Amino acid sequence: MSGRTPRGYGAALAVAALLVSAACSATPKDDTGADPAAGRTIRPVDGCGPSSWTDPADLSAARAPARCAPRAPAARPLSTTRKLTIATGTLSAEYVAPLEVALDKGEFKAEGLDVTLKVLPTPEALPLLAKGDIDALWAAPEAAVMNGIKGGFDIRWVAGNFSPDPKSKSGLWVRLKKGETAAGVKLAGRSLGTMIGKGSVIAYPMQKALAGHQGGLDSIRYRQLGSADVLTALQNGGVDSAWLLDPVWRKVDGERGYAFLGGQPLGEPLGGMLYGRTLLRDDVDAGMALLRAYIRTVNTYFASDYKQNETFVTYLAKLLKTDESVLRSTPPLRMDWEIRKGTTNRLQSAYVTQGATEGSAVPEPRIVDRAYYEEAVGHTP
Repeated sequence: MSGRTPRGYGAALAVAALLVSAACSATPKDDTGADPAAGRTIRPVDGCGPSSWTDPADLSAARAPARCAPRAPAARPLSTTRKLTIATGTLSAEYVAPLEVALDKGEFKAEGLDVTLKVLPTPEALPLLAKGDIDALWAAPEAAVMNGIKGGFDIRWVAGNFSPDPKSKSGLWVRLKKGETAAGVKLAGRSLGTMIGKGSVIAYPMQKALAGHQGGLDSIRYRQLGSADVLTALQNGGVDSAWLLDPVWRKVDGERGYAFLGGQPLGEPLGGMLYGRTLLRDDVDAGMALLRAYIRTVNTYFASDYKQNETFVTYLAKLLKTDESVLRSTPPLRMDWEIRKGTTNRLQSAYVTQGATEGSAVPEPRIVDRAYYEEAVGHTP
């Protein structure tokens, strides 16, 4: 490995320190790991039958994501309007589309929620979530989140976001050396270009991809680059490999000298909605309402291949402020509000290997709370 500390790792440590500080000042009511939403009455929900829930232990790549009927679950407006702020790193990425559609189509408003989507990088948003200055974060349980939870603050991953389409090639790409083939690439000691650096959830799928090519998270050299520089560095030889996102990978797909080695596991979301003190402790009803609106939006607008609907793609491109042809150039995301069993353990294993976290793993019940989406669809655990 390189002797230099990547900027991403340093940022993760800085965020962890801020989270610990915020945790101490916030004085959470319950740091036992108990389910914040436990003990509530769960009732059947019209339009949400057996297909609205899947076994968290089902890690099959062919697993169909949970679905209710369109317009379900129906809104249950709160008695008084709640103002909520959801932080997100971007408003132009496709994975944020359900939130933007929910806002634009009035799904949040139907629940009695006045929602603001605020663009904030995750390192800036996490301390605010810890202090209760924002209510939710659309991101991922990255290393900084794990470090913050270890520091004593209640943050829960309450809903997933998406898993990739089988046709997607968003993930780890390598520039082949003379005589190499995709099946025979050896990555140990070679460089990797990435926007995030250490401590990102992509560590887990990278670990899987590297393992098949005589490499490991602790045997590659990281080079953190800007979003516009990752592809350029791969093409001009500045890095040996790179993690390419939608739609950037299309630039090298089919070109001689490049190989796709693997991406996010099929059927396993690695991010989504994170709740802090407000929706976990102070106003669980508002937290339930927020997830109802999100789930209803997925069931109504993203239930299947939404890119087959030309009118909707045109609408979505305008909403995301992105080029319509770019949006059409990649397979649709499989929007998925559920969280798989063991994902946080697999993530933490990768973080430890990278050196982004230390010590024992945080138990899943202190990170994941499935009670919100289970109540929203009427599923009794």
